[in-house]
Amino acid sequence: MRGIRDSKDKGKSIKDKGESEVSPRIMIKIDRKMIEETSRMAASSLRKRQNRNFHVSYDDPINRMLNAVEPEAYFPPHKHVDPPKREVFVILKGRVLMVEFDDGGKITDHVLLEAAAGNFGVEIAPGVWHSLIPLERGSVLYELKDGPYSKEADKVFAPWAPAEGAACAGDFVRKVLAAVGV
Repeated sequence: MRGIRDSKDKGKSIKDKGESEVSPRIMIKIDRKMIEETSRMAASSLRKRQNRNFHVSYDDPINRMLNAVEPEAYFPPHKHVDPPKREVFVILKGRVLMVEFDDGGKITDHVLLEAAAGNFGVEIAPGVWHSLIPLERGSVLYELKDGPYSKEADKVFAPWAPAEGAACAGDFVRKVLAAVGV
């Protein structure tokens, strides 16, 4: 489902990379089976997350995907600046905290995405530091991001936050949760 993205991927069909079986001419139906399958893949993955892409090419002007996330997944704060890109997240299942930060790492805004509570989604403006923190097993988001996708230029990671895989990433997440009262 999820292929390796690198500069050689530019212009290639995702299907060519073995990542998606989506045809540009069919209606994509996001149902319980698709959500559960993607969620199972996230739970068994090393990074505890899994994308299921619906865009056919990395050059697509809008990247669309399911993003299944588990509480053990860590998303380092980052922003999209070159080119500037917005991101939209809509919760389909579970609970996920979305957080925005200023340039120094101070929390500027947050929302707990949870359909049962009436908090369905968020749009992150281009150039804004942000992160997501999965709070419930089996959480799945529908994500849209301006394209095209290029691994080298997709995002800039915050210098004030731990990198993915860092031993102190869990401490950082716990501090953010405490700061927003979750």
